[in-house]
Amino acid sequence: MSDDIDPEIAALIGGAENFSSTRSTSKKGSGRNEGPSVSSGPSFESLFGDMGVSGEMEAKGEFDLDLSKKRFEPVTRFEEDKPNDFFDDPQYYQKAMAGEGEVSQRFHELLKRYLQATDPKDKGMYRQQVIVAYWNMASRMAPRVIGNKPVLPKQLMLRFGLALPTMVSPDQKAMFAKVIHQKLGKEQVYYLDEWLRVIAMGKVNPSSTDEVSSARGDERSRFNTLLQKAMGKRDTAEAILKAKAEERKALENMFRERLDIISDHSSLPGFIHVPSPYTDGQKKTIGELGEMLRRLLAADKELVSSVESFEDSSKDVVSIREKMGSLGEETKADLQALSGEFDTVRQMLKMCVGRQGNHFPLVTKEYLHLNLREMGTRENVLESLAWLESIDQQVYCRPYKSALNRIEPFVVLLPCYGDSGVCWEPFDRYNRHTSRSRLAVPMYPKNLKVAVATAVADMRWQAAKEKASYYWMEEGLTGQYYQWFQKQKLKGDVKEYFIQDYIVWVTKESEGIQKLDKEVRGIFWRLMPFQQDIKDKLRDRSFVYQELYQRDVNRSLSDGY
Repeated sequence: MSDDIDPEIAALIGGAENFSSTRSTSKKGSGRNEGPSVSSGPSFESLFGDMGVSGEMEAKGEFDLDLSKKRFEPVTRFEEDKPNDFFDDPQYYQKAMAGEGEVSQRFHELLKRYLQATDPKDKGMYRQQVIVAYWNMASRMAPRVIGNKPVLPKQLMLRFGLALPTMVSPDQKAMFAKVIHQKLGKEQVYYLDEWLRVIAMGKVNPSSTDEVSSARGDERSRFNTLLQKAMGKRDTAEAILKAKAEERKALENMFRERLDIISDHSSLPGFIHVPSPYTDGQKKTIGELGEMLRRLLAADKELVSSVESFEDSSKDVVSIREKMGSLGEETKADLQALSGEFDTVRQMLKMCVGRQGNHFPLVTKEYLHLNLREMGTRENVLESLAWLESIDQQVYCRPYKSALNRIEPFVVLLPCYGDSGVCWEPFDRYNRHTSRSRLAVPMYPKNLKVAVATAVADMRWQAAKEKASYYWMEEGLTGQYYQWFQKQKLKGDVKEYFIQDYIVWVTKESEGIQKLDKEVRGIFWRLMPFQQDIKDKLRDRSFVYQELYQRDVNRSLSDGY
């Protein structure tokens, strides 16, 4: 990991020269030039649990990455204790339309003609016009729903696509009334209006697109970009630091085991209290101790270096946050970022629906055939994300050097009838190692678990492809799958084949139902492993899985796993 500071961050905190001199002073004061010793590293125990590497409890905010978190919090409540009365307001539609000018008038006229049309051709024509008119109105409405006191009907229309409560049945209206409205936890799953708000207020960077960047005068946006870079460097340094501590601890344990082997003596034959001489195996172990001590010192030296990197990057984060604090809490929404993100989300919605899908943006009893537990609410999607992780062991993990970081993705719930989720950003362009992926999941799919699985499979493919870079057709997950794809002489989009095979992997193969090609099963077993309890269960199901399981054992014994 490079010790060079980002030029923009250096300029922000007072210049690279000052930074360098500060580092030099701190190093001299610490006495590190005298060479590392085995005891100079931090306490291993202070690096884990709910503590940060400093040994202090860290209060993680909603948008802070918690690398110590091992799983999603279990969902305990899937609906409101008392149904909301939002949709019982007789003025709901009028309040949603109010203040939107000509675009709302046009939408109203077209919606009325669509609902009153009896001829199928006329209804089809008005249907297409309603789609265009709705999104024109929604783009104008977006700035009005991101404030601290949004107009509730406008917010609900954008969140659910529910323009007119009479367009759904009484049972369906009651179902929407049970959806939990407020976001209470720190989970990274957002309804559309919530996502637009965090983007507009600078809490999260806008999605990467080719549009013109934000104006230079938008200080908070600029600071947020610098903060993302600094936090990425700090989080990476923390992950490496923990990995180095683990490495040294493992070497220490190995050293203790070797000492126990050397110290184990039976009595010399004919002499009760005289220990026998060293065996050939013990002599060989003694010879290994010198090399192990050298490895221990090398690991300790790397640990000290990792501490320095973490300390430096942490100072950068603190400094930038102090600068951001001077801007004050009251900041204007970035309407340019909001507009760009709205356009991006609109494209993601089209991808979720697909070219041949139902692009009608409004909830109607004609198209909606789901109950509350089948709908893409925040709680149901969180449950599906946890379900995937209970099968795919490393589904939200991203390797960096010797560390495997678990990073929960951002998930945006889109009000559409799509059947497939998508990943539109595998990581932030300013922080490739510890930033969150961005997934879009349709709220009204035929099968919610499959919709979530397609988004996650898309994320897995893109992340593996980015990691392999120019060699994505030769190396890693994408390379091995692509080579099989070529040998089979298949036609079409290789990523789409991968996504469909991944769905089979988590829904069928995890249950012991053999549906995949033998070579694909081997690739997935090796590079997208099941949880250990699933492996143990499958081992006894058939010879196919038993063979794969034995290969795992052989690799672990040869230290090649």
